Amino acid sequence: MAKEARADFYPVPIVDQNTRPGAVTRLIIFIVVLTGAAIVFGLFRERLGDPFLLGMLGVLAMIGVGFLFATAIGFVQITPRSTGDELSKAFVDSMSQGLLVTDTKGRVVYANRAYADMTGASSAADLKTVEGLLSDVPEASVTIYRLASGLRDGQPGDGEFRLAQSIRPGAEPGARWYRARARAFSVPGQRLPMLAWQLADISQERAEQERFFLDLQKAIDHLDHAPAGFFSADQDGRVTYINATLAEWLGIDLASFTPGAVSLPDIVAGDGMALVRSVKADPGTTRNAVIDLDLTTMTGEALPVRFMHRVSASREGIGGPTRTIVLNRTQGEDASADLRASEVRFTRFFNSTPMAIAGVDASGRILRTNAPFLSLFSSVVDRDAVDRRVRLDTVIHGRDRPAFAAAFEKARQRQADIDPIDTVLPGNEDRHIRFYVNAVADGTGGEGAEESAIVYAVDTTEQKALEGQMAQSQKMQAVGQLAGGIAHDFNNVLTAIIMASDLLLTNHRPSDPSFPDIMNIKQNANRAASLVRQLLAFSRKQTLRPEVLNLTDVLADLRMLLARLVGNDIKLKIDHGRDLWPVKVDIGQFEQVVVNLAVNARDAMPAGGDLTVRTRNVTTEECKTFPYRELTAADYVVVEVEDTGSGIAPDVLKKIFEPFFTTKEVGKGTGLGLSMVYGIIKQTGGFIFCDSEVGKGSIFRIFLPRHIAEAKTAAEPGEAPSAAPAKPADSTKDLSGSATVLLVEDEDAVRMGGMRALTSRGYTVHEASSGVEALEVFEALGGKVDIVVSDVVMPEMDGPTLLGELRKRQPDIKFVFVSGYAEDAFARNLPADAQFGFLPKPFSLKQLATIVKDVLES
Repeated sequence: MAKEARADFYPVPIVDQNTRPGAVTRLIIFIVVLTGAAIVFGLFRERLGDPFLLGMLGVLAMIGVGFLFATAIGFVQITPRSTGDELSKAFVDSMSQGLLVTDTKGRVVYANRAYADMTGASSAADLKTVEGLLSDVPEASVTIYRLASGLRDGQPGDGEFRLAQSIRPGAEPGARWYRARARAFSVPGQRLPMLAWQLADISQERAEQERFFLDLQKAIDHLDHAPAGFFSADQDGRVTYINATLAEWLGIDLASFTPGAVSLPDIVAGDGMALVRSVKADPGTTRNAVIDLDLTTMTGEALPVRFMHRVSASREGIGGPTRTIVLNRTQGEDASADLRASEVRFTRFFNSTPMAIAGVDASGRILRTNAPFLSLFSSVVDRDAVDRRVRLDTVIHGRDRPAFAAAFEKARQRQADIDPIDTVLPGNEDRHIRFYVNAVADGTGGEGAEESAIVYAVDTTEQKALEGQMAQSQKMQAVGQLAGGIAHDFNNVLTAIIMASDLLLTNHRPSDPSFPDIMNIKQNANRAASLVRQLLAFSRKQTLRPEVLNLTDVLADLRMLLARLVGNDIKLKIDHGRDLWPVKVDIGQFEQVVVNLAVNARDAMPAGGDLTVRTRNVTTEECKTFPYRELTAADYVVVEVEDTGSGIAPDVLKKIFEPFFTTKEVGKGTGLGLSMVYGIIKQTGGFIFCDSEVGKGSIFRIFLPRHIAEAKTAAEPGEAPSAAPAKPADSTKDLSGSATVLLVEDEDAVRMGGMRALTSRGYTVHEASSGVEALEVFEALGGKVDIVVSDVVMPEMDGPTLLGELRKRQPDIKFVFVSGYAEDAFARNLPADAQFGFLPKPFSLKQLATIVKDVLES
């Protein structure tokens, strides 16, 4: 225990107006008088004589000794004397809280009367410090130790504690509550601070708090177990309070309920939120409304209820918290139970139907609406407008109001089979609405009477969008089929031209005058073949060789080529995404897609600009954030090609992927570039979209499906069989042979050219114009055929069927398909283990001889 002592120290207040002047002025006068007297005595000492001089000095000495004595006992003060100590001491002594001031060593410097009374000290000897009084009391020791430790660190603090009995000896028995505060303060002229302790008996305050808490608990208990539900929500619809009755109805565990964790849309079923949101208060007011709707319980069941809903708004119009009483419409017993049950069923049907419904009187005013109606037309009318009985034609676009007026007039006349009205939402022409107007058979039809018509409204925006997508898809499919058919026919013609050119070139030396003309024919035929390949790409009937790739590596290898293509005036930037997923694409075709988009971007920026190619992963959830309806939710790797060019007008944007559509000058574009890009991406299983703004630029987004490797032990059902691709022609390889070849081709020019090419290489060639004829030739030769070269699409019997028939007769027969279509277009119709060679049209004599030689040697 700290050493206890008693001292008297009362610091002088900083401000004290109760002062009176001291004796400084009189002291100065007294000194002046003594000095003057001494001078006089020195000047007139001889005249006055020693006896008189000694007498005067004795008198002055007595006066000085008296002044010193008066100063010592405080009768005379040299400095101004203050009465502030008494005032401060009286104020502190009158406080109801005990106050104790000690020095840092624990010596008591001051204690007021309240502290003495509270601790039972009757004299200074009985006075104890707070630490000495309570440090050994278990209920208070922790708090006192914490406060004392804080004082040593210069930190003020406070705490409350409960004792089983009063700290004053002899007090009435019973538990008491105390509050202790401690702080350190500095005193002018002293190096060490003083420590002030305040001790207050707060038992009465605590008792009042407990009484208030019990009253509050009773009120909450009454509210919690009232026969009606109650909840409060903030302006954002988050439920901040819910009583036990409503929680029980909804199946919510109040023990785990967190304010704000549940929102109104979570518990209000269907379009009921439209009814709730429609209740709005004017600035600075509150508004009450009665709403019938369904709530959704935690088990997913519907609970029909009636809201007594109150909303408020500040003077600035900002919505405040809502308070709602909830009545369970399935409970209660009275004589009208059947009627109430019928009313509940009707209300639930009326507000839960997916159609917006409004009852209209004879003058076209809205009498009542359901929740979907307020939700659908929330941007045009609100609950206040409905309460004012606004006319229904306010929710119909101006251009369609005459048609609605005619339909409504038919309803008033009780006519049936009224045609629906298709219109758009006023102010939002992208929102399509279809109205159905039905007459009310039992209505009086009078002015201001009950409903004359029931109007149903359905949002057909999605339907219109799907219709547009279907029409566009069918158009692109039809164009693709047409392009594919044209490409197939052109391939046959070009094959004949190229082969004929090759035959002519074999018979003409470079020095012949006609040699350049023949070469020109072949070169233009090859150029035409390139255009045909673009058509096939659009129709998705070209041959793809997909492989698993990392687009980061592909674009890094393509960077130099792109930089040369776009030139020095355009700043090229490639932004690689991190940890890109693998994709399965044909690397050559993908590079062609990127190059084509880069060239188009270059042409859109003749004065220079920025071209950015970026990649990133897009998850299934992120797909939902894109405004593309055709995009199916999945994991994709997205390639974005963005330029700062002139942009694309909206009417042109709809046509950019159509073949032969171009905005470039004649001779500068074929109109097949973007259609080829579209076809390649579609054939790969991806999607491509374009967003553009005139004057700001365009951005093409390519969505390539994420490839997830799967272990395969055998060919799966329906998997395309393996085709041996045509190898590049080796100029040094011997292409001659002596095998027997059955050439099957329905185009005479192609068949004749192929026959001459193979015959010139030493092969024995038998020809057939169809699959049926090929079987006859095969039978006539007794099956002595080494290899069959066949077209795919032929009359009577196509190539895949011919392969199956010949393999039945001779399982190990070699087979080569030639076609203008991709092998995928027919390979899935073949057995999974079918092996064959493939040569795409158009081809040259050398390519035909090469594939025959390779397949024979395989």
